[in-house]
Amino acid sequence: MKKSTFIITKMDCPSEEQMIRMKLEPYNEVNQLSFDIPNRKLEVYHTEEVEKIHQALSELKLNERLENTEDEAELPLAADESKQRKILWWVLGINFGFFVVEMTTGWISRSMGLVADSLDMLADSIVYGLSLFAVGAAMSRKKKVAKISGYFQMALALLGFSEVLRRFFSESELPLFQWMIIISVLALIGNLISLWMINKAKSDEAHMQASAIFTSNDIIVNGGVILAGVLVYWLDSKWPDLSIGGIVFTFVMRGAVRIFKLAK
Repeated sequence: MKKSTFIITKMDCPSEEQMIRMKLEPYNEVNQLSFDIPNRKLEVYHTEEVEKIHQALSELKLNERLENTEDEAELPLAADESKQRKILWWVLGINFGFFVVEMTTGWISRSMGLVADSLDMLADSIVYGLSLFAVGAAMSRKKKVAKISGYFQMALALLGFSEVLRRFFSESELPLFQWMIIISVLALIGNLISLWMINKAKSDEAHMQASAIFTSNDIIVNGGVILAGVLVYWLDSKWPDLSIGGIVFTFVMRGAVRIFKLAK
Protein backbone atom coordinates (compact mmCIF):
# COMPACT_ATOMS: atom_id res chain seq x y z
CA MET A 1 0.00 0.00 0.00
CA LYS A 2 1.30 3.46 -0.95
CA LYS A 3 0.53 6.70 0.84
CA SER A 4 0.79 10.03 -0.98
CA THR A 5 0.51 13.27 0.96
CA PHE A 6 -0.82 16.40 -0.75
CA ILE A 7 -0.91 19.98 0.48
CA ILE A 8 -4.10 21.62 -0.86
CA THR A 9 -4.10 25.29 0.05
CA LYS A 10 -7.68 26.02 -1.07
CA MET A 11 -9.22 23.14 0.91
CA ASP A 12 -10.89 24.88 3.84
CA CYS A 13 -14.47 23.59 4.18
CA PRO A 14 -16.74 20.56 3.56
CA SER A 15 -17.47 21.45 -0.07
CA GLU A 16 -13.79 21.06 -1.07
CA GLU A 17 -13.65 17.76 0.77
CA GLN A 18 -16.73 16.55 -1.12
CA MET A 19 -15.24 17.72 -4.42
CA ILE A 20 -12.11 15.66 -3.77
CA ARG A 21 -14.03 12.57 -2.62
CA MET A 22 -16.31 12.64 -5.66
CA LYS A 23 -13.39 13.27 -8.00
CA LEU A 24 -11.36 10.32 -6.73
CA GLU A 25 -14.24 7.89 -6.15
CA PRO A 26 -14.05 6.35 -9.68
CA TYR A 27 -10.38 5.44 -9.18
CA ASN A 28 -10.20 1.81 -8.03
CA GLU A 29 -6.58 2.19 -6.97
CA VAL A 30 -7.62 4.63 -4.24
CA ASN A 31 -8.33 2.69 -1.02
CA GLN A 32 -8.80 5.45 1.53
CA LEU A 33 -8.61 9.22 1.95
CA SER A 34 -7.52 10.92 5.15
CA PHE A 35 -8.11 14.69 5.42
CA ASP A 36 -6.49 17.22 7.75
CA ILE A 37 -8.59 20.31 6.97
CA PRO A 38 -6.94 22.81 9.39
CA ASN A 39 -3.50 22.03 7.92
CA ARG A 40 -4.83 21.75 4.32
CA LYS A 41 -3.41 18.24 4.06
CA LEU A 42 -4.72 15.15 2.22
CA GLU A 43 -3.31 11.64 2.57
CA VAL A 44 -4.27 9.23 -0.21
CA TYR A 45 -3.79 5.49 0.32
CA HIS A 46 -3.50 3.80 -3.07
CA THR A 47 -2.09 0.75 -4.84
CA GLU A 48 -0.73 2.14 -8.10
CA GLU A 49 1.41 5.11 -9.10
CA VAL A 50 0.32 8.54 -7.94
CA GLU A 51 0.39 10.37 -11.30
CA LYS A 52 -3.26 9.70 -12.23
CA ILE A 53 -4.42 10.76 -8.78
CA HIS A 54 -2.34 13.91 -8.92
CA GLN A 55 -3.75 14.76 -12.35
CA ALA A 56 -7.33 14.30 -11.10
CA LEU A 57 -6.70 16.59 -8.13
CA SER A 58 -5.11 19.25 -10.33
CA GLU A 59 -8.31 19.40 -12.42
CA LEU A 60 -10.15 20.74 -9.34
CA LYS A 61 -7.86 23.80 -9.30
CA LEU A 62 -7.52 23.82 -5.52
CA ASN A 63 -3.79 24.63 -5.68
CA GLU A 64 -2.58 21.15 -4.72
CA ARG A 65 1.05 20.11 -4.24
CA LEU A 66 2.39 16.57 -3.87
CA GLU A 67 4.54 16.56 -0.74
CA ASN A 68 5.75 12.94 -0.70
CA THR A 69 4.85 9.32 -1.42
CA GLU A 70 5.58 6.36 0.89
CA ASP A 71 5.82 2.95 -0.76
CA GLU A 72 4.97 0.91 2.35
CA ALA A 73 2.15 2.29 4.46
CA GLU A 74 -0.60 0.81 6.62
CA LEU A 75 -4.25 1.85 6.42
CA PRO A 76 -5.42 3.78 9.51
CA LEU A 77 -8.11 2.24 11.70
CA ALA A 78 -11.70 3.12 10.78
CA ALA A 79 -13.46 5.66 12.99
CA ASP A 80 -16.82 5.24 14.73
CA GLU A 81 -18.93 6.46 11.82
CA SER A 82 -22.29 5.89 13.52
CA LYS A 83 -21.45 8.33 16.32
CA GLN A 84 -20.13 10.92 13.87
CA ARG A 85 -23.20 10.60 11.64
CA LYS A 86 -25.46 11.09 14.67
CA ILE A 87 -23.63 14.30 15.59
CA LEU A 88 -23.78 15.57 12.00
CA TRP A 89 -27.54 14.90 11.90
CA TRP A 90 -27.94 17.02 15.03
CA VAL A 91 -25.81 19.80 13.53
CA LEU A 92 -27.83 19.63 10.30
CA GLY A 93 -31.06 19.86 12.29
CA ILE A 94 -29.84 22.89 14.25
CA ASN A 95 -28.71 24.65 11.07
CA PHE A 96 -31.93 23.96 9.18
CA GLY A 97 -34.07 24.89 12.17
CA PHE A 98 -32.38 28.26 12.48
CA PHE A 99 -32.67 28.74 8.71
CA VAL A 100 -36.46 28.57 9.10
CA VAL A 101 -36.49 30.78 12.21
CA GLU A 102 -34.13 33.44 10.83
CA MET A 103 -35.77 33.53 7.40
CA THR A 104 -39.20 34.05 8.98
CA THR A 105 -38.14 36.64 11.55
CA GLY A 106 -35.86 38.33 9.02
CA TRP A 107 -38.75 39.17 6.71
CA ILE A 108 -41.01 40.14 9.60
CA SER A 109 -38.38 42.44 11.12
CA ARG A 110 -37.26 43.75 7.69
CA SER A 111 -33.66 42.66 8.41
CA MET A 112 -31.57 41.55 5.45
CA GLY A 113 -28.84 40.58 7.88
CA LEU A 114 -31.08 37.92 9.41
CA VAL A 115 -32.29 36.76 5.98
CA ALA A 116 -28.69 36.45 4.77
CA ASP A 117 -27.65 34.61 7.93
CA SER A 118 -30.55 32.21 7.43
CA LEU A 119 -29.29 31.41 3.92
CA ASP A 120 -25.80 30.88 5.32
CA MET A 121 -27.36 28.34 7.71
CA LEU A 122 -29.14 26.76 4.74
CA ALA A 123 -25.86 26.55 2.82
CA ASP A 124 -24.34 24.58 5.69
CA SER A 125 -27.41 22.34 5.85
CA ILE A 126 -27.10 21.59 2.13
CA VAL A 127 -23.44 20.59 2.48
CA TYR A 128 -24.07 18.42 5.55
CA GLY A 129 -27.20 16.92 4.00
CA LEU A 130 -25.43 16.21 0.73
CA SER A 131 -22.65 14.42 2.60
CA LEU A 132 -25.08 12.26 4.58
CA PHE A 133 -27.60 11.65 1.79
CA ALA A 134 -24.98 10.70 -0.80
CA VAL A 135 -23.31 7.96 1.25
CA GLY A 136 -23.40 4.80 -0.82
CA ALA A 137 -25.22 6.49 -3.70
CA ALA A 138 -24.17 6.21 -7.33
CA MET A 139 -21.96 8.96 -8.73
CA SER A 140 -24.69 10.19 -11.10
CA ARG A 141 -27.11 10.54 -8.20
CA LYS A 142 -24.57 12.48 -6.12
CA LYS A 143 -23.96 14.90 -8.96
CA LYS A 144 -27.68 15.38 -9.59
CA VAL A 145 -28.32 16.17 -5.92
CA ALA A 146 -25.37 18.58 -5.87
CA LYS A 147 -26.60 20.40 -8.98
CA ILE A 148 -30.16 20.81 -7.66
CA SER A 149 -28.82 22.07 -4.32
CA GLY A 150 -26.51 24.53 -6.06
CA TYR A 151 -29.27 25.98 -8.24
CA PHE A 152 -31.56 26.35 -5.23
CA GLN A 153 -28.93 28.07 -3.13
CA MET A 154 -27.84 30.39 -5.95
CA ALA A 155 -31.45 31.39 -6.68
CA LEU A 156 -31.98 32.33 -3.04
CA ALA A 157 -28.72 34.30 -2.96
CA LEU A 158 -29.69 36.24 -6.11
CA LEU A 159 -33.09 37.04 -4.65
CA GLY A 160 -31.36 38.27 -1.53
CA PHE A 161 -28.98 40.48 -3.51
CA SER A 162 -31.87 41.96 -5.48
CA GLU A 163 -33.73 42.78 -2.26
CA VAL A 164 -30.63 44.44 -0.79
CA LEU A 165 -30.31 46.59 -3.94
CA ARG A 166 -34.01 47.45 -3.89
CA ARG A 167 -33.81 48.64 -0.32
CA PHE A 168 -30.55 50.45 -1.03
CA PHE A 169 -32.07 52.57 -3.81
CA SER A 170 -35.48 53.10 -2.26
CA GLU A 171 -37.00 54.42 0.91
CA SER A 172 -37.57 51.59 3.35
CA GLU A 173 -38.29 51.29 7.02
CA LEU A 174 -35.57 50.63 9.53
CA PRO A 175 -35.18 46.96 10.47
CA LEU A 176 -36.27 46.01 13.96
CA PHE A 177 -32.88 45.88 15.67
CA GLN A 178 -34.35 44.06 18.70
CA TRP A 179 -35.24 41.06 16.53
CA MET A 180 -31.84 41.16 14.84
CA ILE A 181 -30.02 40.96 18.16
CA ILE A 182 -32.30 38.45 19.91
CA ILE A 183 -32.53 35.95 17.02
CA SER A 184 -28.81 36.22 16.24
CA VAL A 185 -27.95 35.58 19.89
CA LEU A 186 -30.14 32.44 19.78
CA ALA A 187 -28.45 31.35 16.52
CA LEU A 188 -25.08 32.01 18.14
CA ILE A 189 -26.05 29.75 21.05
CA GLY A 190 -27.18 27.07 18.57
CA ASN A 191 -23.85 27.22 16.75
CA LEU A 192 -21.90 27.12 20.01
CA ILE A 193 -23.82 23.96 20.97
CA SER A 194 -23.05 22.48 17.54
CA LEU A 195 -19.36 23.31 17.91
CA TRP A 196 -19.33 21.79 21.41
CA MET A 197 -20.89 18.57 20.10
CA ILE A 198 -18.40 18.34 17.24
CA ASN A 199 -15.40 19.00 19.49
CA LYS A 200 -16.70 16.56 22.09
CA ALA A 201 -16.42 13.79 19.50
CA LYS A 202 -12.62 14.41 19.45
CA SER A 203 -12.48 13.10 15.91
CA ASP A 204 -9.62 13.56 13.48
CA GLU A 205 -11.91 12.69 10.58
CA ALA A 206 -12.06 15.29 7.84
CA HIS A 207 -15.79 15.87 7.77
CA MET A 208 -15.83 16.46 11.53
CA GLN A 209 -12.92 18.92 11.34
CA ALA A 210 -14.53 20.65 8.37
CA SER A 211 -17.82 20.87 10.25
CA ALA A 212 -16.03 22.54 13.15
CA ILE A 213 -14.51 25.12 10.77
CA PHE A 214 -17.88 25.78 9.10
CA THR A 215 -19.59 26.21 12.48
CA SER A 216 -16.83 28.55 13.70
CA ASN A 217 -17.40 30.70 10.60
CA ASP A 218 -21.13 30.76 11.37
CA ILE A 219 -20.37 32.08 14.85
CA ILE A 220 -18.45 34.98 13.27
CA VAL A 221 -21.42 35.72 10.99
CA ASN A 222 -23.79 35.66 13.99
CA GLY A 223 -21.55 38.19 15.70
CA GLY A 224 -21.63 40.38 12.60
CA VAL A 225 -25.44 40.45 12.56
CA ILE A 226 -25.53 41.28 16.27
CA LEU A 227 -23.09 44.15 15.67
CA ALA A 228 -25.21 45.34 12.73
CA GLY A 229 -28.29 45.37 14.99
CA VAL A 230 -26.45 47.50 17.55
CA LEU A 231 -25.31 49.89 14.81
CA VAL A 232 -28.85 50.17 13.39
CA TYR A 233 -30.00 51.33 16.84
CA TRP A 234 -26.98 53.57 17.47
CA LEU A 235 -26.87 55.22 14.03
CA ASP A 236 -30.63 55.08 13.40
CA SER A 237 -29.78 53.83 9.90
CA LYS A 238 -30.57 50.82 7.71
CA TRP A 239 -27.06 50.76 6.15
CA PRO A 240 -25.41 48.44 8.71
CA ASP A 241 -28.12 45.83 8.12
CA LEU A 242 -27.86 46.08 4.32
CA SER A 243 -24.06 45.93 4.50
CA ILE A 244 -23.92 42.74 6.57
CA GLY A 245 -26.66 41.26 4.38
CA GLY A 246 -24.66 41.92 1.21
CA ILE A 247 -21.49 40.46 2.71
CA VAL A 248 -23.17 37.26 3.87
CA PHE A 249 -25.03 36.84 0.55
CA THR A 250 -21.59 36.88 -1.08
CA PHE A 251 -20.56 33.95 1.13
CA VAL A 252 -23.76 32.11 0.21
CA MET A 253 -23.12 32.64 -3.50
CA ARG A 254 -19.56 31.39 -3.06
CA GLY A 255 -20.95 28.27 -1.40
CA ALA A 256 -23.32 27.71 -4.33
CA VAL A 257 -20.42 27.90 -6.79
CA ARG A 258 -18.55 25.31 -4.75
CA ILE A 259 -21.56 22.99 -4.80
CA PHE A 260 -21.76 23.36 -8.59
CA LYS A 261 -18.18 22.14 -8.79
CA LEU A 262 -19.28 18.94 -7.07
CA ALA A 263 -21.72 18.30 -9.94
CA LYS A 264 -19.08 18.45 -12.65
